[in-house]
Amino acid sequence: MASSSRTPFDDAMEESYSQPLDQQFENMFVELSNGEEVAKKNRKRAYFDRKREEGHVLLWNDYFSDNAMFPPQTFRRRFRMNKPLFLRIVERLSSEIPFFQHRRDATGRFGHSPIQKCTAAIRLLAYGYASDAVDEYLRMGESTAMSCLENFTEGIISFFGDEYLRAPTATDLRRLLNIGKIRGFPGMIGSLDCMHWEWKNCPTAWKGQYTRGSGKPTIVLEAVASQDLWIWHAFFGPPGTLNDINILDRSPIFDDILQGRAPNVNYKVNGREYHLAYYLTDGIYPKWSTFIQSIRLPQTRKDTLFATHQEAARKDVERAFGVLQARFHIFKNPALVWDKEKIGNIMKACIILHNMIVEDERDGYNTQFDVSEFLQVEGNQTSQVDLSYSTGMPPNIENMMGMRNQLRDQNMHQQLKSDLVEHIWRKFRNNQQNN
Repeated sequence: MASSSRTPFDDAMEESYSQPLDQQFENMFVELSNGEEVAKKNRKRAYFDRKREEGHVLLWNDYFSDNAMFPPQTFRRRFRMNKPLFLRIVERLSSEIPFFQHRRDATGRFGHSPIQKCTAAIRLLAYGYASDAVDEYLRMGESTAMSCLENFTEGIISFFGDEYLRAPTATDLRRLLNIGKIRGFPGMIGSLDCMHWEWKNCPTAWKGQYTRGSGKPTIVLEAVASQDLWIWHAFFGPPGTLNDINILDRSPIFDDILQGRAPNVNYKVNGREYHLAYYLTDGIYPKWSTFIQSIRLPQTRKDTLFATHQEAARKDVERAFGVLQARFHIFKNPALVWDKEKIGNIMKACIILHNMIVEDERDGYNTQFDVSEFLQVEGNQTSQVDLSYSTGMPPNIENMMGMRNQLRDQNMHQQLKSDLVEHIWRKFRNNQQNN
């Protein structure tokens, strides 16, 4: 019977053949690696003398000189904001961030000016351009334009985020409550909804998590907007497979109330006193004391009138989304960035710029509200805000659970909704009698 065991002679023969083959393969690999390194060293980067100084002069003469070619209306349309606001942003960024300072390079030649860099970032946000689309006018390469966009968004968030992406202060709440009262909803401080932004370059491993029925991966923005389109709350980042309720469970929208950092609110509806402000939402949100939905299939005139008023006022957040997308076309196109953190910076920076524009142009809005009504003394108003924050309540687990139960009180929701229906109906009848 033949044996399958190996002899020392067999091992010696195999080793004598394998050693030369291994050595030959290693030599071939080293030669190929050295050839690639030599090719890389000999390969030169393409250089274009873009004459960036001429690009700055052209931009200055078009928009910023005393005798600029284009009028302020054209500047407002192309830069999405008035010239003083844009120059304020340029001055702050150039004084705080070295990237936006006008400096010389190693050859002693000046780089792009701060106005060129900020203009490149605004054009990419406003028009949704590809990164190399600003090369012909601003004389700026693709990589430089992307660096401008990244540094611009980070600078906007760092220097303007605390002021223009903040939770409502006591003064803000007083103004919002008065506006809500005039519109027929005492205690209302805004409307809440979500928006999706398609993510084209979503990593393949994440596509199942971010893709819904549309077949395209998206990232969700949850926002609260008031009547003047100011966005008070922005929570961006949840995957597109989540609906509004799932996003609400992750959202920090009620963190200040739960932790006792929010101002105390008092208002009356139909003669009954309430202590929690509320948002107008659509029907998917739960029936909590902080959410007021419309009435589905109203059967009476009271219910129909309330549904009409609620659905009209709830469109504030939809209008804010529409204005945000029209103002910054980058949201109309799929996001081309791979890094989710950079996508989040773009979203936050655009919301901050949106609020800055709202503040800058608010005086020019044609509103139906008399601003003098908001300057009344606190004692003459039915809606009151305690200017001293409720810091006396320690944020322990017992207090947080008690406040959580108040936020989710369905009985309070039904009572408040019934009082609002009666309030709007009584206001409607009074207006009919006066007319």
